[in-house]
Amino acid sequence: MALRANELHTELGKVHLMGVAGVGVSAVARLLLDYGLEVSGTDAKDLPVLDGLRERGARIHIGYDPANLGDAQTVVISSIIKPGNPEYDEAVRRGLKILHRSQGLEATMRGHEKVVTVAGTHGKTTTTSLTAHMLKAVGTRPSFAVGANIPSLGTNAELGAGGYFVAEADESDASFLNYRPDVIIVTNVEADHLDHYGTAEAVHQAFVDFAWLLPENGLLICCADDPGANDLANKMRAERSDLRVRTYGFSEHADHRLSAAQATADGRFTANIDLGDGQKHTMDLAVPGQHNLLNAAAALSVALDAGLDADQALQALASFSGAARRFEFKGEVGEVRVYDDYAHHPTEVLAALSAGRTVAGEGKLHIVFQPHLFSRTKEFYREFAQALSLADSVAVLEIYPAREEPIEGVTSELISSRIEVPSHVFEPASAVAHVIEKAEPGDVVMTIGAGDVTALGPEIVKSLS
Repeated sequence: MALRANELHTELGKVHLMGVAGVGVSAVARLLLDYGLEVSGTDAKDLPVLDGLRERGARIHIGYDPANLGDAQTVVISSIIKPGNPEYDEAVRRGLKILHRSQGLEATMRGHEKVVTVAGTHGKTTTTSLTAHMLKAVGTRPSFAVGANIPSLGTNAELGAGGYFVAEADESDASFLNYRPDVIIVTNVEADHLDHYGTAEAVHQAFVDFAWLLPENGLLICCADDPGANDLANKMRAERSDLRVRTYGFSEHADHRLSAAQATADGRFTANIDLGDGQKHTMDLAVPGQHNLLNAAAALSVALDAGLDADQALQALASFSGAARRFEFKGEVGEVRVYDDYAHHPTEVLAALSAGRTVAGEGKLHIVFQPHLFSRTKEFYREFAQALSLADSVAVLEIYPAREEPIEGVTSELISSRIEVPSHVFEPASAVAHVIEKAEPGDVVMTIGAGDVTALGPEIVKSLS
């Protein structure tokens, strides 16, 4: 990669990253540091992730100020950086090269033998993590960039010495169209991010446009169980005879077919998988839920394309311990187990609760749920309520606004009032007290949502103590 490092130095020069504490931008910063570039960055808050960047030699600032740009030649920004930010405005005034996070990441991908991108309305972080973990465990030394910290990998991004680069491809703002993949995994395609796309049809078209980025003899891997992903596979088979298209899933039409999924007595999850080679293979995972069996099957498809031994790859997948905020175990006190999950779309919430229900067994399942975005709540409040009804009790927090202004009439009560089990809207402290009162030995408590609800998991564990 020495030649590529020289090219990046010439192309980008000194790089300043805005919103550098964000998981996506921090991944780009780590990769640029791995290439040996001079890196600086700014964020509004001093978060733990910044300590690791400082230790690597990055010059980090807290609070936006034009002086922080220093002598930077290229600026990388997150999606939340807009005109009016003093650093951004100064970069424009100076005429500096300004790249979106995805463009910065794409620059670090170039020169790799094979770029694997993982896209989907949900499941992409775990699938990217499984794929990177698997490739690293079998010794291929991949580069990777994931939208979460991965305990088994020790980081969310790394420049490896091998030819593979595995990256999570974010569809939320169509920025995944900035990549140039050789392999694409699509876990599912559903309506989401309608604040950007406007219609479900536009979401589906974005994935079609993404698949069209594949070169001749590129590989498209789609989940046959998901209607949107399966439709994409069929469409690309019809329109791109030069592509290789593979599907995975429990569907009888899947190229790599799963069957006989079950939870084992030791808390693991297994299934048979038919790879069409006439041999019997077993998938054995430490992470719970049928959705993770599907995610692992997608990763396995990458291994097969790379010419790896199937059983060796399956053994590597079996050692995966999970990604941060993806059914992440937070602690156990008095036989009450506490987990945290990033789920913020109804399908993700249903998958998270299904996994929680499986882990709870005969115990009860108590949920603290924080809706994310007013627009998403308006669009999906009925579906959220239906998914959350799988629990035994639900404490709903107020909507986490993120980048949005309130929408009249859109409140957490839209969800809470439609949940078919005991449910109320609580302030965070009251929600913690509520689940502490409800939880009994053998029960499972889950904090769910993409906002700051994640902070309540440790508080619940502490309160249980």
